[in-house]
Amino acid sequence: MLRRLRTAFATYWARWLLALVLTGLATAQVMALLPNRLVERMDLFFYDLRMRVAQPDLDPRIVIVDIDEKSIAELGRWPWSRDVIAQLVRQMTQTYQAQSVGFDVVFAEPDTSSGYGRLAQLADGPLKDVPQFARQLQALKPQMDYDARLAEALRGQPVVMGYNLSNEAGAIAKGQLPPPAFSVADLGGRALDVTHWRAYGANLPQLQAAARAGGFFNPVPDDDGLIRAVPLMAQVGEHFYESLALATARVALDGRRIKPIFLQRQDVLFEGQLRDYGALAGIAVETRPQPLFIPVERHLTTLVSYRGKGGPNGGAFRYVPAVDVIRGTYPHAQLDGRIMLVGTTVPGLNDLRATPVNPVYPGVEIHANLIASIIDGDFKARPDFAVGYDLLQVLAVGVLLGLLLPMLGPLWSIVLTLATAAGLGGLNFWLYDSAGMVLPLATALLLVASLFICNLGWGYLFEYRNRKAIVNLFGEYVAPELVAEMAANPASYNMEGEIRELTVMFSDVRGFTTISESLQPNELREYINVYLTAMSEDIRGNRGTLDKYIGDAVMAFWGAPLALPDHAARAVATALKMQQTALALNEEFARRHWPPLKIGIGLNTGQMRVGDMGSRIRKAYTVMGDAVNLSSRLESITKVYGVGVLVGAATREAAPQFAYRELDRVRVKGKHEPVPIYEPLALEQELDAGLREEVAQWHAALALVRAQQWDAAQAALHALQAAQARGLYALYLERIAHYRESPPPADWDGVTTFETK
Repeated sequence: MLRRLRTAFATYWARWLLALVLTGLATAQVMALLPNRLVERMDLFFYDLRMRVAQPDLDPRIVIVDIDEKSIAELGRWPWSRDVIAQLVRQMTQTYQAQSVGFDVVFAEPDTSSGYGRLAQLADGPLKDVPQFARQLQALKPQMDYDARLAEALRGQPVVMGYNLSNEAGAIAKGQLPPPAFSVADLGGRALDVTHWRAYGANLPQLQAAARAGGFFNPVPDDDGLIRAVPLMAQVGEHFYESLALATARVALDGRRIKPIFLQRQDVLFEGQLRDYGALAGIAVETRPQPLFIPVERHLTTLVSYRGKGGPNGGAFRYVPAVDVIRGTYPHAQLDGRIMLVGTTVPGLNDLRATPVNPVYPGVEIHANLIASIIDGDFKARPDFAVGYDLLQVLAVGVLLGLLLPMLGPLWSIVLTLATAAGLGGLNFWLYDSAGMVLPLATALLLVASLFICNLGWGYLFEYRNRKAIVNLFGEYVAPELVAEMAANPASYNMEGEIRELTVMFSDVRGFTTISESLQPNELREYINVYLTAMSEDIRGNRGTLDKYIGDAVMAFWGAPLALPDHAARAVATALKMQQTALALNEEFARRHWPPLKIGIGLNTGQMRVGDMGSRIRKAYTVMGDAVNLSSRLESITKVYGVGVLVGAATREAAPQFAYRELDRVRVKGKHEPVPIYEPLALEQELDAGLREEVAQWHAALALVRAQQWDAAQAALHALQAAQARGLYALYLERIAHYRESPPPADWDGVTTFETK
């Protein structure tokens, strides 16, 4: 016992040491000492998964005016003339009273579709001497200069013009940028972690000057090509500019200035004055009644909270065909006073982006999601304490699973591992959903999986020797499924001798000498092999332990090495099954012209010694004791009573669910005390009514024999024999005839004594 405890203790601490090593590696990953792209990609996967499981509600505040296929089919191919765009602007701002309008398109080139430019060339060239032409052209200019018409429509309206920034080699600045939000000089010497851009493709100066504001719409995809974060600010030269989503939201909220907000602290050395840390906390938009604060991440980006799968059927935002807005046919109740974004979902116009929720997500809807977050102040962000949180959960997982997994079996290890993983995932999603915190998860989950796999591997690799020892000890005696069950807890089993209550069986073939004389050697070998195989399968199939074959005899027992509370019942059920198997074998033997098979089985229950016994040359796991000897004697006298199975009184008491026929009280060779013997018939509830009546009549006849009422007993036995001829009835009729001639002594106790084995 002490040795087992010492071994278990050493194994436990070896596993704990392994858990510490794995936890240390995970800690190094969290602290960026062992950066791993796999872990980073897994965290991105979990981030994407959190958004994909969210079910969106329609946000009625933001409407996407869609340059869709219907609009292009009715108004002509894109780009439309600025006159059509001007009409769209007037409808959105005046007819539908938009809070703000953001254009996710850029008007960088002059519109020459009216032909005004060509006429102006004629007026300055071949027709310059025709003053009437010049005067008429000047009169037509307000109608034919579509850029001017669009500028007039923009003037004084809450419209934000979109533009594109570029860092491509050879790119040039084109068009006019809007006024900057702030400049480098406004930072007081502090630096911002922001993306620098060299060039831009902006709107025509007259259009940008007429608009309320402007904003860039550049997406910045991650390494895997998906857009998860969008910059809110960008730097061009010495100035900082706002994005289209930020500018559109600011105009809708009637915001004025935008300024960066830096982390501050109270400094006691300077009379409690606020001192900057130098790190950027976010940006603020001056709105009433209080400023709007927007947290930012690296490069002044913010995470996009995607709502739905995107597109007209995505469920997050209402898509309105641009042609319906231009014609004023769209219901006012669904459009008046909304924030409107003008964009396209037509694949050929190249404004479909790859996002975590959809690989073909409309770019204009990315801005809609950001605007919704800005208005609601609802942002998903990686908090400053994300690394500390990750470190804490890694250490908690390492300690919890490192201490508990070595003490648990496979099933509970799986339960604990799944529960831990589910707890980590559930807490992570709850913090994301309720507090907007984007926290790491991959390292902790990988540690959970690693600890589970290593503990499982330890069980299979390092504890294999214990299982192998059990197989070597008991594999010859016990069914493979029992060996596997024992191998699950090898410390509980050994071959040391002990005293247990068991049930032992002896089985033998009747008339085997005659059978062997009627068969050729090869046939006899096959006959025995078929018989022993079938009997052994019945025994092992009911969790019995095969002790040995003794020629044509089989010895087995129940209750060791695996303890079985119902060992007696299993033994009785097996004996009855073996008799049925023998009948089935006889059908096969008859087809092969072999002698019929008939077996006798003796069962007895009692205290006996079980263990590894024998000499230094050969040992066997077997049983010994008086109860074993009685079982052997019972098997030998089955032929006397003409029955297939005999059990002792202890077996009958231990398996009361069976119906029995009492046969006699006997005194077997080697024992002085008489014992009652019984024939098991079937499970009590399965006993045939006719057989039940016959057994009752037999017990009455047996009582008459023991009372020495020979005439009555003989009449009862003749009646039984006439109804069902049995060797048992013939035996007792012979005894009655003998007792008539030689009456038993006065002290006769009704016991039959056997002088031979």
